Amino acid sequence: MSVHIGAEPGQIAPRVLLPGDPLRAKWIAETYLKDPFCYSTVRNMLGYTGRFQGVEDSVQGTGMGMPSASIYVHELINEYGARTLVRVGSCGALAESLRLRDVIAAIGASTDSAMNRMRFDGLIDYAPVADFELLRTAVDTATARGVDLRVGQVAAVDAFYQVRPDLYEKLAQHGVLAVEMETAALYTIAARYGARALTILTVSDLIRSGENLEATERERSFAEMAEIALETVARVD
Repeated sequence: MSVHIGAEPGQIAPRVLLPGDPLRAKWIAETYLKDPFCYSTVRNMLGYTGRFQGVEDSVQGTGMGMPSASIYVHELINEYGARTLVRVGSCGALAESLRLRDVIAAIGASTDSAMNRMRFDGLIDYAPVADFELLRTAVDTATARGVDLRVGQVAAVDAFYQVRPDLYEKLAQHGVLAVEMETAALYTIAARYGARALTILTVSDLIRSGENLEATERERSFAEMAEIALETVARVD
């Protein structure tokens, strides 16, 4: 049992999906996993383990933002032996070509967070990237399902309510597809401890127009993303 996750040894699978919302973790587990059981309710950050297509999987809520997600990713890897971690979450589209409910796989993550600068003593701008095997498998999985999975860079930011929206325009000009809040930390920590990681996102907001999905629409729309993520982790060794 770690400080923030109440699981006993062996209760968490090597493959873990990481939604930010703990209730989304509950929904994924109850919708897709066979015989799921809840291994942790610490701080109401729910975690479940079950089986999908005969493969043992866990789903662990991480909360919002890199500080919160970093805690769970670090403990899952170092305390419970997680080796494959896939974030499933929402994002705000920066690219004009994206529409609500589109699905994105993040090949890399820019960030305005100081977490990586501190890790490298301010001397290196570390570039956090996805695990190639996971990314390739996710693309193949989406293609087989007839889903146009967009692959590109995202921006992981600290502030949900951005005080410098002009920076979003600059990011878009440099090919960044969308903005979210966790991926840079996930990719960095996974790399540090020899695990593999990928982020798959559903577009819930269009930054330029202000269009967005209502809460109930978000849950229904995230099914496609969750299914791609589960099939991806079931297909990798």
